[in-house]
Amino acid sequence: MTEVTVTAAEKRLIVIALMVVLLLSALDQTIVATAMPRIIEQLQGLQMYGWVTTAYLLTSTVSVPIYGKLSDLYGRKPILLVGVLTFLAGSFLCGLAGEFGDLPILGNGMIQLTVFRAIQGAGGGALMTMTFAIIADLFPPRERGRMFGIFGSVFGLATVIGPFIGGFFTDHGTVTLLNHEVAGWRWIFYVNLPVGLVALFMILYRLPPLRHRGTGKVDYIGAVLLVLACTPLLIALTLGGTSYSWGSPRIVGLFAFAAIALLIFLWVEMRMRSTDAIIPFHLFRIHAFRIAVLASFVMSMAFLGVVMFMPLYMQVVQGISATGSGVSLLPLMAGVIFSSITCGRLVSRTGRYKPFLVGGTILFLVGVIALTYIGPDTTSRELSWRLLITGIGLGPVQSLFSMVISNAVPVTEIGVATSMSQFSRQIGSTIGVAIFATLLTHSLTAELPKHLPQLPGATETKVDLNHAQSQAMNVERIHERVDQAMGERYRLIERAYRGDEAATSEVLADTRLPEAVKAPLRDGGFQARVHKELLAKAETIERELQQGEGGRRRLLDDPALPAVTKENLSNIPTRALADTQAMANLSGLFRDSLLTTENSLVAVNVDSALNLVHAAMANYSAQLVERIQRGTKEAFSASITQMMARSLWIIALGFLITLFLPEIPLRSSMSTAPAATAKES
Repeated sequence: MTEVTVTAAEKRLIVIALMVVLLLSALDQTIVATAMPRIIEQLQGLQMYGWVTTAYLLTSTVSVPIYGKLSDLYGRKPILLVGVLTFLAGSFLCGLAGEFGDLPILGNGMIQLTVFRAIQGAGGGALMTMTFAIIADLFPPRERGRMFGIFGSVFGLATVIGPFIGGFFTDHGTVTLLNHEVAGWRWIFYVNLPVGLVALFMILYRLPPLRHRGTGKVDYIGAVLLVLACTPLLIALTLGGTSYSWGSPRIVGLFAFAAIALLIFLWVEMRMRSTDAIIPFHLFRIHAFRIAVLASFVMSMAFLGVVMFMPLYMQVVQGISATGSGVSLLPLMAGVIFSSITCGRLVSRTGRYKPFLVGGTILFLVGVIALTYIGPDTTSRELSWRLLITGIGLGPVQSLFSMVISNAVPVTEIGVATSMSQFSRQIGSTIGVAIFATLLTHSLTAELPKHLPQLPGATETKVDLNHAQSQAMNVERIHERVDQAMGERYRLIERAYRGDEAATSEVLADTRLPEAVKAPLRDGGFQARVHKELLAKAETIERELQQGEGGRRRLLDDPALPAVTKENLSNIPTRALADTQAMANLSGLFRDSLLTTENSLVAVNVDSALNLVHAAMANYSAQLVERIQRGTKEAFSASITQMMARSLWIIALGFLITLFLPEIPLRSSMSTAPAATAKES
């Protein structure tokens, strides 16, 4: 219990302060989503797409129970202040990620961003945890339904404006300061700073101490063991099947290490005092608590796995801007806000929560089923109604489980129970993001080679995921790569046509080049063919001259005969045509004269053939750009829908677990114990 009495007016001010804190936390989660495709394009890190979110979730997850225990020992206010300051420091560093190139120890920009997001998450763990813990301190469970609905609307507001702000800064925020260009996406982290300063002011001057008489110690050993269990698991999920095979010693070793660390973690937790452990095992004897925590864990796995990758689909497949993707997410956010507020009010009015949780899960499942049918030609309108259904289903799922968990435990355990609620949601989100990012990477690795044509001269079938995602968002990059590949191929063909034997062998061995390109190189190439044609002309001249004046006239009428040769034919005296010996000598002279033009004719033939090749390659380049564009969209679309389809199993599992959730009366005051605490199993 708190040591101070809080008036109704003070409660209103506290609620406003907490809404600002929650807005800070929620805004960061939603503002990043629409910027991520551009971030990974610039920092070249599609394979680490999930890590930017996973690092944040992992540190915030581990810190949640620590903050919960520290707040029980030292009060909510100082812990919340520490969390906000750490969060703001991490935000500032995230904005600097990659700004100065590769750094010692930290590595490239994507690794820097991942590390700084981990710092940000270490602070973020306090924001939402302390917010809901303070709400649980100040309001009885029956009023919490209304409060959680209000705070759900704050989260909904952040989900509405966050993607739009993130997209706007990404598209239009690039500025030049002191002759240095600052990319627009960096402002999505810097924008936390002014909001954070407002939150700090509100906490310092509007939040009372709310000190608790907690005892015991912080479970630092458990926190370290949890990190040691989760980190190798997430690394194995990221690298397995891509950088290393699933059966490789590295991947198997990582899984084994994670399993051993998890077993040690559970052993340590069960031997600790129940009030000190990160996971309060004694609370799991309460049936409602146990089911609600498990359902919250499972549904959180599916939630971020579904929502996080929608901006990637919008920007890569639909080709809309980062700002446009933020606008396109509005139906999802509107659904979350509407159902969160509505269900919160209905729960406070009726005292029942299970029908709304079950109904929300069903709608969530229906919405994701609809999302599995999106494709490369899906319009924004067709996507909007799918997102709306998904958002309506997510509203109660996101807001009511915390209320159920805090209502299921004794008042003295609310801080621990609230931390456990947040812990289960975030560990579920962490694992979910890692799993779905891995599924997306694996699907792309398989789908891109199916849909993308191989560039001329390329010998590898493996597709670089970073290049694929980057060129999908920037058609000029496709043109650049195609032009570069076609230019290299043209220069190879040119060398072959001009007599380079090595180039000739390479061109003839290329199975993807059409026969029309190879034909001029066969049977000795241009030189041999021109030589043969000139000899044939010399023989024709000799044969016609043997026919006398009639033969000469036919030669003069031949359009293929050079003008110089025709002039020489005209100068032959008529009587010489009857002299066999003279004609034999003249035929030899004509043959020698024709052969002297061989090199120039070869050059003319080569230039003419190369002009045709160049024109054909230019036409093929345009077709190739279109095929690459289309193929990239088809590959990303197929990969994302496959990922959505796999998430259905997780949502279905969450639905089945929710069906077993008992519906117990909500406390109408802070002193009344719920019936569930006596019903242990």
